[in-house]
Amino acid sequence: MRRIVIFIFIISCTFIHFGATEENNNQNPFGFKFELGLGTETLPIDPKAPLESTNLATYQKLSLKPDISFGKIGVGLDVTVHFNIKPGQDGSDIEVYEPDWIPEKADKTFLELYLPKFAYIRYGQKGDALFAKFGSFDDGTLGNGFIMGNYSNTRFLPETRIFGGALDIDGQFFNFPYLGIETFVGNLAKFDVVGSRLYVRPFAGTEYPLLKHLQVGATVASDTDPLRYASEAFKSAIGTADTVTIAGLDTKLPVLNTPVVSMAAFSDLAFEPKGRWGSMAGVGGKLINMVLYGAQLRLLGPDFIPTYFDGSYDLFRHLKYAALQEDAAGSIYAGWLASIGFSLLSDAIIFQTSLDGPFKAPPSELGSINDYPHLRGVFTIAEGLLAGFSFDALYEKYYLGAPSPVGSGNFWKDLVSQENAVIGAKFNYRTGPAIISLLYNLRYDPQSGDYVVTSSLMSAIQF
Repeated sequence: MRRIVIFIFIISCTFIHFGATEENNNQNPFGFKFELGLGTETLPIDPKAPLESTNLATYQKLSLKPDISFGKIGVGLDVTVHFNIKPGQDGSDIEVYEPDWIPEKADKTFLELYLPKFAYIRYGQKGDALFAKFGSFDDGTLGNGFIMGNYSNTRFLPETRIFGGALDIDGQFFNFPYLGIETFVGNLAKFDVVGSRLYVRPFAGTEYPLLKHLQVGATVASDTDPLRYASEAFKSAIGTADTVTIAGLDTKLPVLNTPVVSMAAFSDLAFEPKGRWGSMAGVGGKLINMVLYGAQLRLLGPDFIPTYFDGSYDLFRHLKYAALQEDAAGSIYAGWLASIGFSLLSDAIIFQTSLDGPFKAPPSELGSINDYPHLRGVFTIAEGLLAGFSFDALYEKYYLGAPSPVGSGNFWKDLVSQENAVIGAKFNYRTGPAIISLLYNLRYDPQSGDYVVTSSLMSAIQF
């Protein structure tokens, strides 16, 4: 432990000196931030055991987070040591949390354990002609999001960080606007959730103001390990799991782009295993440059699951896979999605919520996950608006209005219940170079029927 602390101290001093030197060199668009943090964090005692309240303990935390950028290129590291100081016969002993460094203790491969030491690596931003990002994601989306939308690989933070990747290349980068591709991998160490979208602009060379921006795309997304986070009992009941592959076609057309209103129209047709299919058409955009809106009408085949790879997919993927094993039953039905929100003060405040579900009444007996409405809301306050405070929050809820034992049978009561919910919040307070952060995550574990709560308290100095 002493060697680790000395090593971190030396690296810290090196980065601080390097950053200060580059800050004085205005000839290069170089950016550097460095964060040295101390705090506490709730982690599983044994990562191989079920993540229940009895398998959680609080550890001290020492972290080193350099963040380097040069133009559109950025790299962030997250080197963290968790430990506890315990009294021993000859004084105090320092117990290092071994799953941070030993793959066997963490029940991970070498890449699973060490790739996440990179918080992120990026080039550009989503929507640029060339965009690449590797690390944590809360917004993994392909096309219109009907197959993969807002996929997140951060659902197991703070105890587990997963390292994913995205690479988008638009032909406009090569002055060839007719073709483009989007790719996404949820976990580069496992390649379990993967997807790609290839699109064309067939009228890019014409002078038609609308049609020249029309995109026609094809998407394929797969999960090679759909029972990855399922309990052993669930795996035994299901048996060997096959790869889930979903494919579809889509269109996207910007219609308006003015300071008063912007609007894009889009449509999708997707196919899931065992003959399941679904389609949708919708619009979305901004009003007076601050009101965010969206609406979709959906025509869905029996037991089709819209946005199969969604924001909380890693928590519910085993339930979705189990639903796919049943033969599709019932009739074609209509569904809907509505979203509303606002973006104020140059995105200093962002709020957006969406609600989707079927038009048909929920079944009297417990049905599948797509028989009930689903809510997702996000809220962000950027630093600088309220003195040194900043805030990020997520609330996602499934099975709204489902009968017992999953729900109460009442939509409004289930809306504020923790059951089948995913709740995340991060509070930050900055005063000068010092930052205090509180991270709180609550998620309902449908396998055990228990709530898993993890939290982290962090104080840091940024240079």
